[in-house]
Amino acid sequence: MDRLNAKLYLQNCYIMKENERLRKKALLLNQENQVLLTELKQRLAKTAAAAATTNNAKANGNAAAPGNRAPIPDLNAAAVPGAHGGHEKKAAPKPKKAAAN
Repeated sequence: MDRLNAKLYLQNCYIMKENERLRKKALLLNQENQVLLTELKQRLAKTAAAAATTNNAKANGNAAAPGNRAPIPDLNAAAVPGAHGGHEKKAAPKPKKAAAN
């Protein structure tokens, strides 16, 4: 019986030692993950800020994005029907002829 108790005691000691080793490793991994998460959040914030700046430059027609400007319309060109966004009055539809029986 004493021999069994001693064997179980040693197994328990080994398990506690392994448990402590794993606990320390888990703490180190958690710290590393926190650092990586912070770094990732910073990179994402920088990327989002850069994208917002680029989008604002495109929307404002800023010189930072010269290739994304809308072409300047030719105001001296001949007037084309419907070229003014549909503000002209449309002709009334022609009445239909009565069908002959």
